[in-house]
Amino acid sequence: MAAATRCMRAAALRRSAVRPPTARWQSSFASLEKEMQERKIQPIFDDMTPQSSYRLDMSLADHLPGTNPPPVLPPTKPASVLPIPHHLVYFEPTKPSSQMLADGTNPDQSPGDPFVRRMWAGGSVLYSRVNPLILDSSRAVCAEFIRSVTSKGNEGDEKLFVKIERRIAKATTDEMEGLLHSQTNELSKETLEHRVRQRLWRDSETDFGCCSILETRNIVFMRSRSKEEAAAAEAKSGGKILKPQRRPDWSHTIVPDAKLLFRFSALTFNAHSIHLDPEYCREVEGHRTLLFHGPLSYVFMVTLLQDYLKTRGNEVVKQVDYRNLAPLYCHEPVTFCGAKIGENKWEIWTQNHQGKVFMTPSPVDWRKHC
Repeated sequence: MAAATRCMRAAALRRSAVRPPTARWQSSFASLEKEMQERKIQPIFDDMTPQSSYRLDMSLADHLPGTNPPPVLPPTKPASVLPIPHHLVYFEPTKPSSQMLADGTNPDQSPGDPFVRRMWAGGSVLYSRVNPLILDSSRAVCAEFIRSVTSKGNEGDEKLFVKIERRIAKATTDEMEGLLHSQTNELSKETLEHRVRQRLWRDSETDFGCCSILETRNIVFMRSRSKEEAAAAEAKSGGKILKPQRRPDWSHTIVPDAKLLFRFSALTFNAHSIHLDPEYCREVEGHRTLLFHGPLSYVFMVTLLQDYLKTRGNEVVKQVDYRNLAPLYCHEPVTFCGAKIGENKWEIWTQNHQGKVFMTPSPVDWRKHC
């Protein structure tokens, strides 16, 4: 009986040993996907004061045409509407440095080893004009969910695309009271977080519910590189060569510097080394210098589009979809463009001085502000 049992175990081990690597990876990936989608990420509360929005305006001022930001911090009475796309400088997670990953990024969204390199691959944003956020010093909350995890590429060289959904809304009175109890009571904290996620979650990605902003962030995670692999990647010419499909109705060129990158990193509480450490960029990631933030490209594109729309009447941005194709770099010219493609439709895109498109032409919905 014992001998028969040993033979059965040996046969099982042999079957396991010859199991195709792809099958093993698919099984492992399915478990990873399930674990990430079930993560209960802590909601982020923030005070809707004009401070961060004002500092973003001041940081962009020297890089935008005809910009005249307010000379002092705006008042909360009368309160103004949170400008599009200034939500990016609110609702960022605040963690001790010891809880961050080695590259300075947030572990809540990471699949973990061996996918330790990350890039912003694009996203979408929907803005509610019926229920906007107001800069009146009230408190608001952002609940973050992982909608999906997708693997692309061959095993050993695959990339993981993590689709993160952020739902932003005004905080309720009950949630404000719950915050007081959660400071000293772990059970109260868990109850509060559950109630926030339950209140804001919707099965549909376009269902606002009680939210003011729905944002999707697509983050791509890649395997680590050796120093030699990073050097080889740096030697290659980056970027897909795409040409704009139409002549822009407006365009604007800037040359981003390290000060702009640092200030945007500070405003978004983003310690990712690819925006701060040139040596890390070259030796670990294989980039020639500091990377220009993907979200910062989004900020410039949408801000410039809004400025253009203001000259045409009372029109506001409703929805933006965008995708990053390749990295842009500090100290290298970047041009932001926009072209009308139909009724209530615009395309906006980002290109370098050679005409390569680095952020794809993105459809933008806008409408008359009622």
